[in-house]
This record gives sequence, C-alpha cells and structure tokens, in this order.
Amino acid sequence: MGDTTTKKEQPLLESKPKHFNRSVSHVNDEFHTFRSYLRWMCVDQSNLFTATLSWLVFFLLAIAIPAASHFVLACPSCDANHSRPYDDVVQLSLSSVAALSFLCLTSFVKKYGLRRFLFFDKLCDESETVRMNYMAQLNRSVKILSVFVGPCFVAECAYKMWWYASGASQIPFLGNVFVSDAVACILELCSWLYRTTVIFLVCVLFRLICHLQILRLQDFATYFHVDSDVASVMSEHLRIRRHLRIISHRFRAFILLALVLVTGSQFACLLETTKTTHDLNIYKTGELALCSVTLLSALSILFRSATKITHKAQAITGLAAKWHVCATLDSFDGVAEGDVLTAQISHERIFPQVGTDGESETDDAGDEEDEIDTTKLIPSYAYSTISYQKRQALVNYFENNRAGITVFGFMLDRSTLHTIFGIELSLVLWLLGKTIGIS
Repeated sequence: MGDTTTKKEQPLLESKPKHFNRSVSHVNDEFHTFRSYLRWMCVDQSNLFTATLSWLVFFLLAIAIPAASHFVLACPSCDANHSRPYDDVVQLSLSSVAALSFLCLTSFVKKYGLRRFLFFDKLCDESETVRMNYMAQLNRSVKILSVFVGPCFVAECAYKMWWYASGASQIPFLGNVFVSDAVACILELCSWLYRTTVIFLVCVLFRLICHLQILRLQDFATYFHVDSDVASVMSEHLRIRRHLRIISHRFRAFILLALVLVTGSQFACLLETTKTTHDLNIYKTGELALCSVTLLSALSILFRSATKITHKAQAITGLAAKWHVCATLDSFDGVAEGDVLTAQISHERIFPQVGTDGESETDDAGDEEDEIDTTKLIPSYAYSTISYQKRQALVNYFENNRAGITVFGFMLDRSTLHTIFGIELSLVLWLLGKTIGIS
C-alpha cells in the first residue's frame, strides 16, 4: 500500500513549471497588424534572427549614428547659425531615454510575450463590451503613436534640411559634398525617427494597458446597479487590484527612471541655456526645444495614464458609499419605532433626479462628470437584499484598500503629481539662483 501511494505521489512531486510558448501571428490574428508594425520598426524579437536584427539596428540608430553626428559634424568652425553648442545634451537625452525604452520593451516581450504583456490572455474573462472597446483601442494605438511622432519628425526634417542646405560648404563632408550631406542628413533623420518612435511606443503601450483596466473598472461599476452579492463584488475587485499591482510592478522602474532621465535632461538644458557666454536664437536652440517637447510629451502620457486609472479606481469607493447610503435610506424608510430592522426592497419609491447641488440633471456637467462615480442617485430597483453590516464592511474595505498605479509603494495620483511639480519647481528656482542670480 505504501509503495502504491509513493508511486502516485511521485509524478506530482516531479512536475515542472509550465513554459508558455508564443503564439504565431496569422492574417486573421488581432495582433497581425501590430506585429507587422513592430517588425518594420525592428523591435520584434520573436526569434533569433529578428532579435539579432533588432539589437543591430538599436546600436546603429540609437548609439553609433548620434555619436558620429556629434563628434564628426560638430562644426566648430561654422558660423553662428550653424554651430551646435547644445548637440551633446540633445543626443544624450534622446539616446538615454530611447535606450531605457528599448531595454524595457525587449525585456517585457521576451519575458511575457506580446499577448500576455498586453493582457489579451485575460480577455476571455471579460465582457463583450470590454473586449470590443479594447480591440478598438489597440487599433487606435498606431494612430496615436503617429500623432505624437509625426509632428516632431516633420519639424526635425525641416530643421535638418535647412541646416544641411544652407551650410553645405561649412559642414565636414567626404567626397562629393552633396552626396555626403544627403547621406548624413538621411541617417540623422532615421536616427531621430527611430529613437522618438521607441520612446513613444512604450508610453502608448502603457496607455493601452491602463485603458483596459479603465474599461474593466467601468464594467465593474455596473455591479452596484444590479442585484449583486458581496462575494462577487469582492472577487472582481480583488482581480482588478491584482492586475493593477502587476502593471505597477512591470512599469515602476521604467516610470521612475524616465522621470529621472527627463528631469536631468531638462536641468542640463536649463544650465546650458542660462550661461552668459551663449547667444540664444532659434537656429541654435531649435533642436534642443524639439527634444524637450518630445521627452516631456512622453512623460505626460505616462503620468496622465497612471493618474487617470488611479482616479477611476478610487472613484469606486465613492460609488460604493453612495450605493450603501441609497440602499440604507430605502431599506429603513418608514420603519416604526420598536419594529425589527430588516432589509427591504422598495420598488415604488423613486428618488428625485437631481445632482448633489440641487441642479437639474438636464444641465450639462461637461468633462467634470465622472463615468464611474456620477452625481446621480442609484435608482431603488438596483438595491439587493444585502444586509447593512455587509454593505458597511464592503465600504470599509474599499476605503482601506485603495487601488491604482504605484511606483515602489507611492500611489501615482494627483497629489503625487503636485508633489513632483513642487520639487521640480524648487530645483528650477535653485538652479536659476545659482546661474543668473534669481532670489
């Protein structure tokens, strides 16, 4: 008998963890267009060949060409309009943030796969509304990426073409001046396009993942408008909190390092431009300003997506409290003194349809109205037979378990952004006091 038990338990003890294999993309796959876009960008690392090509392109466009452009085309003998005193700050800023984005993106895709990284393996548990809206948002991601990259690239093209065309005789060249300048201009533009696209790609993917959680929170809010039990509400909220914790764990290093690098870049720009020996004009600082706009836009996408999902997750607490209050008022309305307090559902009573300030609901609330925790009272037919104690316990749970995007334990909400802004402003004023004497 002992040998039989040992033989039955042996396979369980020797079982090895499963390894997830990446699915192959085909024409009808929802990822076919997106994978093709990644492949054309040379950031797809699904096999050895594409991974090797991806790293070669990264070293060429993000490191080799910017370094060669800075040291070979520095043009110290050029006139005032064609000298590039801030080129080192521009190249280091773009290359450092692009390297961070590339390393994070490759580690994410290599470790989880594109489908698991974008939580598409979890969509089978979601409602049809969430799946359809998430697919629509995925299809919009490439357009959103183009909206941010396109204007920056057009401005860079205009600047580079002017710089090479007007200063052709001054810029160092090899062989034929026109061919050499044309090749150098194309390589620099490709490098700029590659770096900015990689930077914005990671930010747009983070926005896409956050949008999925917002859709799930909006779907979760409907639990308070139907006859739901506490167990199902708790189970769904715990599942959402777990996914938010996973997102925070994956992106916390990227968000923190991106903030540090962009802050350092902006302080370097401020320090260089406030020197008394530098004469500022659009020809010298145009590329520096364009670099700052690019990096700050990418950082804004990260913080806006994080704070938005945190705000939506915390709005659930207000919705649960309103649900509890409305249910309590309806359940105990008309109970005589001395009667036993039991939860009742009233199907006749209708609350007045007014906002919290007494205004009519026909008044347009604009963008101030939240999709989850609105100012509308929950209708009485949505109440369930959940007891007062269970509802109160559920509200206490929401109040003491805030959900959202965190960075090493710090919640990314509006108060955190205000703190970051205050620290940045203090550092800026301190730096200006050291350079131009602002007190």
